[in-house]
Amino acid sequence: MRLDDEAESQNVEDRRGGGGMRVGGGIGIGTVIIALAASYFFGINPMTIINGAQVLQGRTEQRQAPANAAPVDDQGGHFVRRVLGNTERTWQHIFQTQVGGHDYPAPRLVLFTDATQTACGTGQSAMGPFYCPQDRTVYIDLSFYRELRERFGASGDFAQAYVIAHEVGHHVQNVLGISDKYDAARARMSEARANALSVRLELQADCLAGVWAAVAQHQNAKLIEPGDFEQGLNAAGAIGDDRLQRQSQGRVVPEAFTHGTSEQRQRWLKRGLTSGDVRQCDTFSAQSL
Repeated sequence: MRLDDEAESQNVEDRRGGGGMRVGGGIGIGTVIIALAASYFFGINPMTIINGAQVLQGRTEQRQAPANAAPVDDQGGHFVRRVLGNTERTWQHIFQTQVGGHDYPAPRLVLFTDATQTACGTGQSAMGPFYCPQDRTVYIDLSFYRELRERFGASGDFAQAYVIAHEVGHHVQNVLGISDKYDAARARMSEARANALSVRLELQADCLAGVWAAVAQHQNAKLIEPGDFEQGLNAAGAIGDDRLQRQSQGRVVPEAFTHGTSEQRQRWLKRGLTSGDVRQCDTFSAQSL
């Protein structure tokens, strides 16, 4: 991909420099004990000591944060900001031309390391990139790209862009009300049926990622380079449920699928890539996936 001329998104929060979740942070039990002792022996309000400790801790963290800040030459961060910026402009165009002329409310994206707090609970690197509908935010630890390349054999910048575009696809589902309908239907289902419905939601996000790439290429023919789409299809195939299950447990359990097989993920991504049409991504009405 040629992203050098792409404007970076301003909707990115970088928590890698000390803004993420602190494991074991906060006021310690020792401070609480001292506060209670002061209250018993000296009549001091324990909250006075606790609040003072919190203020001092906050000042210390502010002084220490720059030492852990992301490097100035942060290629991964710039890449993510440029891809997200392109999705913002492209989906605005798609909403204006394909989705009733509405404005596109862009999501936020948070860069983090190891773990971070979200409106959906604690996000961890082991979860891979994910979207939280409650705060309309995409979360990603950039170490996932190394895993994508080294563990799954899916390399290339378009493969990385596809990962972001898939999560943005979930944001589009949320904005269009698809996620709410999905949640309501899933609550009434058995686990097996709920998993099958989840597959349709994830495959639709793959298709929407393809729609983004197709429209972005139409708007800027120089953005997508030869072989880029193949990188995306390879990435989609690398993280299919059947392949991941076979790698992790040596066998495939179809009723436990939540994202779709490698073949299904490639098929729906390709459908979006070749059509550039949101209407072609109705996985919920499809007789066959």
